[in-house]
Amino acid sequence: MAGGGGTRFWPRSRAARPKQFLTMTGDRSLIQQAADRIEAPIAAERTWVFTADRHRNEVLRQLPHVPAHQIVGEPAGRDTAACIGLAAALIARTDADATMLVSPADHVIEPAESFRRAVAAAVLAVDTHPDALATLGITPTYPATGYGYIRRGARVGEFGGQVVSRVEAFREKPDPELAAQYLAEGGYFWNAGIFVWKARAVLAELKKNRPALAAGIATIADAWDTPESDRVLAEVYPTLDKTSIDYAVMEHASQVVMLEAPFRWDDVGSWPALERLHPQDASGNTILANHAGRDTVGCIIVGPPESLIATAGLHDLLIIQDDDALLVADRRDETAVKKLVEQLGQTGWERYL
Repeated sequence: MAGGGGTRFWPRSRAARPKQFLTMTGDRSLIQQAADRIEAPIAAERTWVFTADRHRNEVLRQLPHVPAHQIVGEPAGRDTAACIGLAAALIARTDADATMLVSPADHVIEPAESFRRAVAAAVLAVDTHPDALATLGITPTYPATGYGYIRRGARVGEFGGQVVSRVEAFREKPDPELAAQYLAEGGYFWNAGIFVWKARAVLAELKKNRPALAAGIATIADAWDTPESDRVLAEVYPTLDKTSIDYAVMEHASQVVMLEAPFRWDDVGSWPALERLHPQDASGNTILANHAGRDTVGCIIVGPPESLIATAGLHDLLIIQDDDALLVADRRDETAVKKLVEQLGQTGWERYL
């Protein structure tokens, strides 16, 4: 899934080139790293990428090994239920019993081999329980308020060396007190949005819980290899329910299981994520720029190699310079940048988005 806007990473993440196409660590973009992780167990001809229609050419450029007809440009953003449902329907056209791995394109996951082992274990689980929907839960390391949580239930068994348990409940993003309670109690995991299941299983749950959405998806899939394919996609997809796969399916399905992820995970949701991905200097600054500073503490400073960013007397700020825009913000407010981007779009500054 590569359709996100990445607004909290503005101004580096722009409408024409959102976060998933950027390099956060190493020399490969996030979407390239996502493709690299699955390249060994999943052949290119079985890889599908769903992205915004305007970004389809960028996906083709960054992932030239993926067949062009399997890079789907969504004509409108409809959240993850429509995206995943259509992917399942297109895969089911040739093999309804195919096992699907669903993974976002904008996460940092290390090491890749641990990710592949976890996926292999989930595949074994759904081969044994073909109606089950499997998700990977991330062991929380701090009381995060920006993620949904999964409550682990009774043990189902062990597959590929991984314990598989029933999911007792999904919890919405909590307030700080409740997040701290989850962390203290144990048995709660971050919901990373990484899934493994049979194509027919998720389609059956979608049809049961969101029949109108399932019907629209079926209309698009039925027309896929016909001369009407582009027209039907453009007309029907924007009318589909805009909802997440969690709301549409996972919170209602009777056979949902979870594996505890054995890898390091970061959704790189906002600029403070760089502190987790890069080292800090002696004053606690994360600096990815040419920087000269005095009394600069706890800042995240990013800029192009041809520029100098000089600071004095600054604490706990984001200072991000990119092309024709400069962001200065309180690094402790992770939602501020997203709200600012929304404001720019409403006040005549769209050309900078």
